[in-house]
Amino acid sequence: MTEPAAVAGIFRPRLTLQTLTRGDGLLGMRPSGLFGPRGGSVTVARIDWTYATASGLRWQIAAPTALLNRRPAGMPPVFDETGQHVALLRDLDAEANALDRILELGFHPLPARALQWRSDSTLPASEPLWSLLQESFFGDFWAEQLPGLQELGWRVVVMPGFAHESVPVEAWHLVVNPANGDVLGKEVAAPLRRRANGVVALAGPANAGSWLLLLGVEINGELLDLVPMLALLLKQDRRWLNAGLIAQIDDAALIRLRAPGGKRIDALAAPLKAIVSSMLDLLTDPRRKEGPLPLSSWDAERLEQLRTSLLDSQADRAGPHGGWQLQGQDGLQQLVQRLSAVGGIAPVTAPAGLGVTLRPYQLHGVAWLQYLRAHDLAGILADDMGLGKTAQALAHLLIEKQAGRLVNPALVVLPTSLLFNWQAEAARMAPDLSVLTLQGSQRDDDFGRMAEYDIVLTTYPLVWRDLDRLRVQAFHLLILDEAQSVKNPAGRSANAIRRLQARHRLCITGTPLENHLGELWTQFDFLLPGFLGDQRTFQRLWRKPIEINGETIRAQLLAQRVRPFILRRRKSEVATELPPRIDIIKRVQLQGHQRDLYESVRVACDEQVRRVLARKGFRSGQITILDALLKLRQVCCDPYLLKGPAMVPAMERAKLELLRDLLPGLVAEGRRMLVFSQFTELLALVQTELDALDLPWLALTGATPVGQRAAIVAAFQERQVPILLISLKAGGVGLNLTAADTVIHLDPWWNPAVEEQATARAHRIGQTQTVLVYKLIVEGSIEERILALQARKAALADGVIGSDAAFPAKFDDADLQALLAPLA
Repeated sequence: MTEPAAVAGIFRPRLTLQTLTRGDGLLGMRPSGLFGPRGGSVTVARIDWTYATASGLRWQIAAPTALLNRRPAGMPPVFDETGQHVALLRDLDAEANALDRILELGFHPLPARALQWRSDSTLPASEPLWSLLQESFFGDFWAEQLPGLQELGWRVVVMPGFAHESVPVEAWHLVVNPANGDVLGKEVAAPLRRRANGVVALAGPANAGSWLLLLGVEINGELLDLVPMLALLLKQDRRWLNAGLIAQIDDAALIRLRAPGGKRIDALAAPLKAIVSSMLDLLTDPRRKEGPLPLSSWDAERLEQLRTSLLDSQADRAGPHGGWQLQGQDGLQQLVQRLSAVGGIAPVTAPAGLGVTLRPYQLHGVAWLQYLRAHDLAGILADDMGLGKTAQALAHLLIEKQAGRLVNPALVVLPTSLLFNWQAEAARMAPDLSVLTLQGSQRDDDFGRMAEYDIVLTTYPLVWRDLDRLRVQAFHLLILDEAQSVKNPAGRSANAIRRLQARHRLCITGTPLENHLGELWTQFDFLLPGFLGDQRTFQRLWRKPIEINGETIRAQLLAQRVRPFILRRRKSEVATELPPRIDIIKRVQLQGHQRDLYESVRVACDEQVRRVLARKGFRSGQITILDALLKLRQVCCDPYLLKGPAMVPAMERAKLELLRDLLPGLVAEGRRMLVFSQFTELLALVQTELDALDLPWLALTGATPVGQRAAIVAAFQERQVPILLISLKAGGVGLNLTAADTVIHLDPWWNPAVEEQATARAHRIGQTQTVLVYKLIVEGSIEERILALQARKAALADGVIGSDAAFPAKFDDADLQALLAPLA
């Protein structure tokens, strides 16, 4: 039998909208799945894939409503005008993209049983129907989303009676029944104009007798009118009608607003408080109509007060010495002129009483810190892990005390796991500096004594809880150790830190950029508020062009702007006496039952994720996605990490089997090992294996009491045991574990910098032996994808942060001129 000729068709998706009413025989809509009840007016959509060939053949089929197994065969039967069978080639990728887009816009398949009809005789043809979750969503969809579908090539057909043409159409094509000439519907024949009166910035012509005010909020690049959202908030939450109760609302609290189309928006309370306090009478006016708020010239003063109160706190936080940061190019010009007149960084000598000999590159680091202090600047000390950042900071503080400038204490905020390390290092390196640790319930008695000490230590989990007690104390220097811990600018710790009083600021981190450029903005917003603009401007000028568009020139410009304020030396450049480090990727293959388990979990997770994406979209489905990835990683590490039914007795355990072969030999060679994992349950399984092998071990995890951690580290450093099991979060930063000459990463983490920090516990100054670094990776699994992601993140960090030589000439003429390079 001869195969039919294959013909390619031109694909265009079609959306048909219709509002069903009682005139169509509809009584209403009962609740079904995600859909709630509706009255006698229900808008539905039909979605079809249409094809046309160059010879005039046409073919269409309804889009699939099933979320699984939705890719059909690619060649449906089509017959030409002579009756010959033609095989039409479908564009399955385009169909899938079109379906993904319609799901992203909030359409869901509408079960036929949900519609209630007057009688069986009024039932329409059984075509698959779709709808939005609420009838009111269609007006916004027509005005805001339909133009985008048109741009993607969608055909849009409207049936008679459609009730949501919220933006007028300039041209139609009528759809006519060829048999009798009846108009069946009309197809949009001209590009829809997007909704008029888009929200504009808060402003008004000063010389006008009256004007209209639009309060805009930007959500995912779209400006929405804030007025109706606030009006609804005032109706639902009576606190906002009382000035005293408004004042009690925390500025950093998140207030949930309802946007048009049913979106939920979490907004910071501070700007909402300012707006409501200034505009309460207008927002609650029962005569208020939709759209801009009408203002008269009498409102000019309060409008200006509102504008001022809505400004970001960067101006206040910049202080009297940071005005240049807020003035853009003019401010940079002022800074360059001022620094050019004073010359470069002057060398310093180690302060008397320092209990450690500083290496030349460390002395240069102290000189850089002194330069920043002298010129009321701030920066990031970002040397590689293990190069003595804490020693440089302590030497800097000791100089400040001996010069009589440490009249107020320095506050150091750090991860809980580093408390004892800072206490020990300060006592050893700078015994003349008095240290107060704010920790535990007894700290309530210590807040009043902070001014008596040179250094005050607190932790990120406590700084926001203790904010009211800390903010009354002025600090000479505020240091964030492991500053990447507050990379989320909206987090409680980050918000609290920005509200503390400090003359000088310093970030210490071996990984100033871990995942994206927004983390760099967060640190500079703390250090030099306004230097990189506000968050939205930074996103537009830098982050999107560099991360998404790959603009390397833009990355170079950003690097020129920030590098004078970042000091980052690599171990390979300054610690040439360090013994070699050998990285070994040990790939293991899953076998038998474990391989079958991985594949079954993968298939189940794939189906689950697709369902959630179709129902909720990416943003709302992130928890499900992360949970699916977690399950796959758990199977790779050890099947017994997976919660669920009992495992088969013969279940393979690839990584533990490798450890059984690897560890006894390494111990017999006299090696000392750090074994890292982010799964504490996996470390517990390893402990059982070590006991069976009669190999002694110690463990340091989040469950280890803070008071015991120093003893565990000391025991390992004194070579009492050969193996230390460490959770990545509890022991991956700040510890000195140079007794180890072998590091084993049981599982890869998404962030390469975190693994590097963990490895640097052993490969650091003081290490005398070659360090072996093993990474256990399951071949062909999600773990190999994680390795590829690590490489991309490392390339981003190197492109912007880069690295310095041992003695970089920071703030020389080249650096100062680079500061003046144009932003865009």
